[in-house]
Amino acid sequence: MAVPKRKTSKARRDSRRANHKIEAPRVNTCPQCGSPKRPVDALGGDKAPDEVIAGALDAAADGIDVTLYGPAGLETHGLELVEAPDRIEMADKPAEAVRAKPHSSLVAAVRGVADGEADAVISAGNTGAMLAAGLLHLRRLPGVMRPAIAVPIPARYGPSVLLDAGANADARAEHLLQFAHMGAIFSEELLDVTNPEVRLLSIGEEDEKGNALTLEAHALLRQSELNFAGNAESRDLLRGASDVIVTDGFTGNIALKLLEGTIRELLDALREEITSTWTGKLGGLLIRPSARRLRTRLDPDTYGGAYLLGLRGLAVIAHGNSGRRAIANAIRLAARGVEHRVVERLAERLPERVSV
Repeated sequence: MAVPKRKTSKARRDSRRANHKIEAPRVNTCPQCGSPKRPVDALGGDKAPDEVIAGALDAAADGIDVTLYGPAGLETHGLELVEAPDRIEMADKPAEAVRAKPHSSLVAAVRGVADGEADAVISAGNTGAMLAAGLLHLRRLPGVMRPAIAVPIPARYGPSVLLDAGANADARAEHLLQFAHMGAIFSEELLDVTNPEVRLLSIGEEDEKGNALTLEAHALLRQSELNFAGNAESRDLLRGASDVIVTDGFTGNIALKLLEGTIRELLDALREEITSTWTGKLGGLLIRPSARRLRTRLDPDTYGGAYLLGLRGLAVIAHGNSGRRAIANAIRLAARGVEHRVVERLAERLPERVSV
């Protein structure tokens, strides 16, 4: 079966490629301006606290005001520490843990945003706990039915936005419609895409393909004012299937992890092959600049994390196995979201745009 061509003109693809370089998020900051703090859960993630602190230091070197939340006595190498003695483990049940451990680093960091002491929270910890803490302390924006995790996908012709990438394992068609609106606003405001194209992740491009959820969501999206271009297949995600790809959190999380795992394995396998023979090593020297650019573009650590959209405060969820580079880029991603007023833009535009 032939791979279907994306229904996008070459001119548009070239334009996206020119305007959207895949690189680590950057933000203009001023250390002397007293910018709001970005609380980081120092105990969140498989490599915490050492790699989290190292990443926070890298981000702070860019002028971003980072505050660590963790136990007393934690060596922060000069970064501000807010004492939070408890830790929510990856295996903890999210809602129960948030209620039982109000002084955990994750909950305390979220509460810092809710109390107005900071403007964005970053954690590589338990995703479910981040969602539960966000719902409890930050609360949803008016009109938002379900928050969604929005992940930039490093596609060939510029980043696509995939959502939901794991916040809602179960969803209804009207939720997917709202995710599409949030994704379109995100694409416009943060990625500077004009009239972003939206597609629905399914098992085929034909309108009649999909399960009951995708068929019902397809009908709602077709009736909406969004620039909906139909279905997209997962094999086209890295080619740039669309500006915005919408799905439920269960499917989106599987697709995201499959992409990330495949990218890492292919890059690692390529490196092993290059270094296995002297001719390979010689050729590797010639392609090293191109190989580094490719790794930077495709490596999930380049973005570092994902936005949890739909809350009254900005939250960035980093990978559980994040190292210092991913943590630093997650903090930069949060800073960029604040600079672009992602929460405010959603609050301004969602109520009048979403209709079910």
